[in-house]
Amino acid sequence: MTDSLKSNQWRTVDKDLHRLSRVEYATMHVSRPLVGVGVSLAFIVVAALVAGLVTGQASGALFIVAAAAFGAYMALNIGANDVANNMGPAVGAKALSMTAAIVIAAICESAGALVAGGDVVSTISKGIIDPVSVENAEIFTWAMMSALLSAALWVNIATWFSAPVSTTHSVVGGVLGAGVAAAGLSAVNWSTMGAIAASWVISPLLGGVIAAGVLAFIKWQIIYREDKIAAARRWVPVLIGVMAAAFAAYIALKGLKRVVSIDMGSALLIGLGIGLAGYAIAIPLIRRQARGLENRNKSLKTLFAVPLVISAGLLSFAHGANDVANAVGPLAAIVHAQEFGSFAGKVAIPVWVMIIGAFGISFGLMLFGPRLIRMVGSQITKLNPMRAYCVALAAAITVIVASGLGLPVSSTHIAVGGVFGVGFFREWYMERRAQQAKTNRPSSKPLPVEERRRRKLVRRSHFMTIVAAWVVTVPAAALLSGGMFAILRALLG
Repeated sequence: MTDSLKSNQWRTVDKDLHRLSRVEYATMHVSRPLVGVGVSLAFIVVAALVAGLVTGQASGALFIVAAAAFGAYMALNIGANDVANNMGPAVGAKALSMTAAIVIAAICESAGALVAGGDVVSTISKGIIDPVSVENAEIFTWAMMSALLSAALWVNIATWFSAPVSTTHSVVGGVLGAGVAAAGLSAVNWSTMGAIAASWVISPLLGGVIAAGVLAFIKWQIIYREDKIAAARRWVPVLIGVMAAAFAAYIALKGLKRVVSIDMGSALLIGLGIGLAGYAIAIPLIRRQARGLENRNKSLKTLFAVPLVISAGLLSFAHGANDVANAVGPLAAIVHAQEFGSFAGKVAIPVWVMIIGAFGISFGLMLFGPRLIRMVGSQITKLNPMRAYCVALAAAITVIVASGLGLPVSSTHIAVGGVFGVGFFREWYMERRAQQAKTNRPSSKPLPVEERRRRKLVRRSHFMTIVAAWVVTVPAAALLSGGMFAILRALLG
């Protein structure tokens, strides 16, 4: 009897412990999202403290501390949103795990920002606002703080809705709204704004067309050949050489501003030389890798996996070098205005400011990036290493083409446009094959409308959400910025 009572008591204890364990697991699950928020807040506080230590008792120190917090917040949002466009295709194609993608992107983004990030940045965001039209350094500081915070808030909102948006355009909208609030509509350079608006269309179209063109080449020259492996041995080294040339020119042109200034002609020559070297190196490597592979599409995917991983890392390096200014450009302008009591179209970025940008992008990627990486990599359309490689290659080529034509483009729009281009090309190709099959077999029944919609390879809901976010970005950031400037001026003026 005693043993029976003891046994029942232990069962009761086990049940209670099990309930406590379930409560503990549930609490951990609910609180997990708060960990990222907590780490982000800690980083923002540390950035503000660093700014306070650097500036000391200098005049305008409070402005610089507040701006450093805003800059850190913006950097976190760039990491959460923008970097997904570089790593999403590689993760969606299963060439990289999520963890490996985050580690590679964090290293390459930080290296690009710290090693090759431009130490001179256009603080008036490509000449949108005429500095002469702003009254004084204090008004200019409020305008830049409003622009920085509004851009960060908009990117944060877009990330919440899983919409990859251009952080460059967010900053542009922020500067536009604050500039109009500070100096009126006459202060805006509307021709520059028109060129930026044109890039909304140019960037994704160029990226999509080039990605679709590369995929069409791979299909017709490799995939649909009788001997796929022989065709791959012939053409994959060529594609790797083109990739090496494109990324060498891209990084020389856009990612090495701090190290050395390189014009378009020199960048293309550098790209040609490295492209030829890449082609020569790839020939024996691809032959060795192709040895013993079966003559089927699955075998071809293995040949594109390593080039895809390399291209994703190079995209992240170039992004870190080129786009870190979106986070720290306005901050650098505020530091300059408070130190010298004046403002300039271009200023040097202090090292501590660049470090805040680099670490903020890395933290934002690690804490909040997976959501957008999954969306870009697998939820718009299905990607494999070959399709993802087309997206990465299109991103580099598009930036070079646009730079040669003098067109402002967004890396976000290019990468996502490339994903859409690959998906819509596959839809067109499948529709073409279905029409050919119908011609060959006139008696076959056509598919119902609902079934044809179900078989679409690009999710229309994501397409509409992303396009709407792109269109709204500049006006939304401008309205937020104008409102914030009015509040700051009323409170502090």
